[in-house]
Amino acid sequence: MRKTLLLLLIACLVPTPVASQDAKAGVAAHVEQNTSKYADIALKIWDLAEVGYQETESSALLQEELRSAGFDVKSGVAGMPTAFVAEWGTGGPVIGILAEFDALPGITNLATPDRNPDPHKQAGHACGHHLFGTGSAAAAIAVKDWLETSGTPGTVRVFGTPAEEGGAGKVYMVRAGLFDDVDVALDWHADDANTANAESSLANKSAKFRFNGVSAHAASAPWNGRSALDGVEAMNDMVNMMREHVPAESRIHYVITSGGSAPNVIPDFAEVYYYVRHPNHEVVADLFDRVVRAAEGAAHGTETEMAYEIIHGIYALVPNETLARTMHANLTRVGGVEYDAMETAFANEIRKSLPEDSPPIREAAVIQPFRIVGAEGGSTDVGDVSVVVPNTGLNTATWVPGTSSHSWQATAAGGTSIGTKGMIVAAKTLAMTMVDLFTTPELVAAAKAEHTERVGEDFVYEALVGDRDPPLDYRVNR
Repeated sequence: MRKTLLLLLIACLVPTPVASQDAKAGVAAHVEQNTSKYADIALKIWDLAEVGYQETESSALLQEELRSAGFDVKSGVAGMPTAFVAEWGTGGPVIGILAEFDALPGITNLATPDRNPDPHKQAGHACGHHLFGTGSAAAAIAVKDWLETSGTPGTVRVFGTPAEEGGAGKVYMVRAGLFDDVDVALDWHADDANTANAESSLANKSAKFRFNGVSAHAASAPWNGRSALDGVEAMNDMVNMMREHVPAESRIHYVITSGGSAPNVIPDFAEVYYYVRHPNHEVVADLFDRVVRAAEGAAHGTETEMAYEIIHGIYALVPNETLARTMHANLTRVGGVEYDAMETAFANEIRKSLPEDSPPIREAAVIQPFRIVGAEGGSTDVGDVSVVVPNTGLNTATWVPGTSSHSWQATAAGGTSIGTKGMIVAAKTLAMTMVDLFTTPELVAAAKAEHTERVGEDFVYEALVGDRDPPLDYRVNR
């Protein structure tokens, strides 16, 4: 680790050239000047609210914007119709930026500060990916214009990554080798605060367990039936008992996606969808095997048949302090989100539905101190990118402080200027960080050295999903 620390120190001590400071101001101004355009794109994607692998129009909007800006766009990459790679430039360094755009099923709301589900939608952007994809594209276009105008060598590459929410789109892009020549990859995410930490996440493996039995009349001839739902419930009972005997950092959760249609018909098909998480991907693999054995036992005990389909498997994030500190410095320079009078009124109304100990709304303007964070919170397929390429990200206050992701409050705020203001903060920060990477070779070298230290020189990537094809229908219940 000594070599990494030395390179990190060197990178921190290297003064940023005056020309780079001018370039940072220029890319930030480019983003600012196009705020209305990018807000319109983001809100169109918010309104579309397309779920994983079905984001046809959302992906097309981002592709068209990048293509019209001069990027060479390849769509349908890695076996995913809505995935794309947009590139501009020649030579190195190659700086990648991730762009998500999938929505979550079942969490809809109008852009109002009260619980008001949209009756015309089955999904909503409760995790802010409409902002994520658009903000990343905005940053990339600003940097492309600067590279072109200044004659600075390098390549900027936007990865349009579908189905982050459980579909693991990035895994298939990594597996296909699309990141093999990338020097650094950046990302960001919607949140209720402004942070740029060196942080990890939970590795995660999921599957749909499908039980098949024999249907029969539940009153007149139940002895002729074998309930597939009994198989699901027996599996769930055993997994819930297993919770006492797993590492404390583990997380196991499930939802029954199919349990029958009528109480008087013994169901011959039932399905349960499981997530298994832990900071260590090897522990996840072991826990997942134990869940499979519980499913096998449940099928045996209920005289049903069971088969399972792995839906996704993702690594934990590999933090990179070198990159994170650079990102934090730029976020600090940009500053947080300032509400106008209308936004303040909206935020105050939303706050009535949040926990009493939620931060005051003025926290949206605050840049939180830099932290080194362990595996907190959820999982992300950015983890697979981070094990093969030095990576860091940031969060910005696109939601009212105190708002949880995957909530109606997040959906609502994401459809307003509160969300798009946070997106612009992120786009400026990403663009300025890319300028640092294009103009400071020592920074890229230090980030690569730290990455090698963390993953190991002998690390060979193997996707946790194995060789399965992308689950393009994983959002379709059977």
